[in-house]
Amino acid sequence: MSTPDTSAAPGQYSSVRIEKGVRDPFVAQVTLIGPGPHNGMGPDFWAEMPRVMAELDADPEVRAAVIAGEGRNFSYGLDLMAMMPQFMDFLPQDKTPDASRNERILDFVENMRRAIDSVASAKTPTVAAVQGRCIGGAVDLISACDVRHGAADSSYSIREVKVGIVADMGSLARLPHIIGQGLTRELALTGRDIDAETALRYGLVTHVAEDAAGVLDSAHATAAEIAGNPPLVVRGTREVLNRGIEGQIYENNRYVATWNAGFLASADMMEAISATLEKREARFTGR
Repeated sequence: MSTPDTSAAPGQYSSVRIEKGVRDPFVAQVTLIGPGPHNGMGPDFWAEMPRVMAELDADPEVRAAVIAGEGRNFSYGLDLMAMMPQFMDFLPQDKTPDASRNERILDFVENMRRAIDSVASAKTPTVAAVQGRCIGGAVDLISACDVRHGAADSSYSIREVKVGIVADMGSLARLPHIIGQGLTRELALTGRDIDAETALRYGLVTHVAEDAAGVLDSAHATAAEIAGNPPLVVRGTREVLNRGIEGQIYENNRYVATWNAGFLASADMMEAISATLEKREARFTGR
């Protein structure tokens, strides 16, 4: 995947919709719209998100943003079908050693992760509004936000282990600082879901609303409260909070990218993909 083109015209996106000043003059809403099912994160999302955040940062009228998902679910995360061509390119075609393949995987992972990192490193504070399912890459996305609110029906899953991938978009680096090592390890190693009540108890979300409309209301109210404070002070507060953990996050993210460069193209990953497409239980062999 190539480095995203940040020179394109603002507002022209396939994976998100941006609305500015609808509820508050200084708050924007970034809504995931796919085009994959359940707001799946395909090539468009990974390429566009850095440009989205750059657009918000460049707009002096935007002091905070709500990140939401359209429809019943926030996002099912990685759009496996849309990303299949890239994944297939990484599989060895024969037994001839090819170190350049590992380098391509490393670059691929690093370029994708810029989409998530752009949210965490942006000047614009972000509040996630989560309804329904929040899976895999979607958990990476909300873990990069400053604040997270969930609807009562929301659920959260670090699902990568189920598809033969070490989660490499930032959740393994950021979640221990949010929910602690214990729950992070349990979720990352099992791939199981947690509900909104559990997410609230551990601090993954700070507020649970009754439904999707309610969580959007609460997220916008918090974003407006942030936007009403002195912008430079808000930015400074975020900078100080981020500085305390950004070194650890960078090292963790670089390490997992290197790990996946060496081990991503495994027989177990292909088995996980095949099982998903065939809707059957995967049979892993450790190869």
